[in-house]
Amino acid sequence: MTSIGSRPAQRLLKGSLVALAVACAGSALAQSRTGPAALQAPGPMSQQANPVPPADIPNVPQLPPGPTILAPGVFPPPPPTQAPLALPPSPPQQATPNLRPGEMALAAVARFGRDAPQITSGLHWRVYADKPDPNGAFRVLKEDRSAQPTFALPRGGYVVHVSFGLASAAKAVQLRGDMRETFEIAAGGLALKGQVGDARIPTGQISFDIFQGSQFDPGERRPIASSVSTGEVALLPEGTYYILSKYGDGNSVVRSDIRVQAGKLTDVTVTHRAAAIMFKLVSKRGGEALANTDWAVVSPAGDTITESKGAFPRVILAEGEYKVIAKNDDRVYQQDVKVITGVDGEIEVLAR
Repeated sequence: MTSIGSRPAQRLLKGSLVALAVACAGSALAQSRTGPAALQAPGPMSQQANPVPPADIPNVPQLPPGPTILAPGVFPPPPPTQAPLALPPSPPQQATPNLRPGEMALAAVARFGRDAPQITSGLHWRVYADKPDPNGAFRVLKEDRSAQPTFALPRGGYVVHVSFGLASAAKAVQLRGDMRETFEIAAGGLALKGQVGDARIPTGQISFDIFQGSQFDPGERRPIASSVSTGEVALLPEGTYYILSKYGDGNSVVRSDIRVQAGKLTDVTVTHRAAAIMFKLVSKRGGEALANTDWAVVSPAGDTITESKGAFPRVILAEGEYKVIAKNDDRVYQQDVKVITGVDGEIEVLAR
């Protein structure tokens, strides 16, 4: 970011955005610390109406009855790819303004860095007075979203600020005649998507939070971009970012670092080692699911991963071993299960 000489301008620039991003593979459990439902004394099973099962999970293999899901092949995560950042068309270029007496032309252009290509769209320009008004605020005098705006301004001092996504630059300008200013914004794009094995995770089932710096940096941080969806391109200052990827609402969470380069689109695929599992409580193998069932999925350490209620709960779980607890009509049933990457399926818990 270009420094600004005047003290008011320095004040104005304190709000410049800094951004981040991150991605690649690995898996980790993100678990709550509440215990499973308490076991209670058995009682008689009540007569219940048979619930209607939901639609089948797409691409579910036909598995034999039982609690264990068999393993498919394991696919390595693809490496990040980088390509020149393609930008959408810029708004139509405004005609050069007619200068009134006492006005001068200030032309502005932005590029990805010294001797780098020009930024042709996605820019937001603002021109501020370099001195605060009587209320202490810096007033916006001009605003434009074209790639190469020309501002008609009287002689004097100004602060010109341009933003490109979460990256920005600013300059203090003393306008004494027609001028042309070039702003350098070292920024690039980050596109994120997820997969399990070689299958793409659908949009809406996965989201990404982006943090500045590395995941190994000390200290608490807030994301600079939250709940980024597949298909979105985050425009970020050049640098290292930490990405937190969440698949579903269970414990499939991946953390990784990635680097964004100026003028480049970094395309990252995050690989999750997880599967989508549906549970049902039955009185016999292949039987009807029992309604009004409370469910808890518990890790080997005793941490509750997820809780739900219903006949056909569906949860996305990271690969590993779990204990499933079902409570129905004051009876509690338990079953050990093993989740294997990429094998979505259904697990029956026997009510006996």
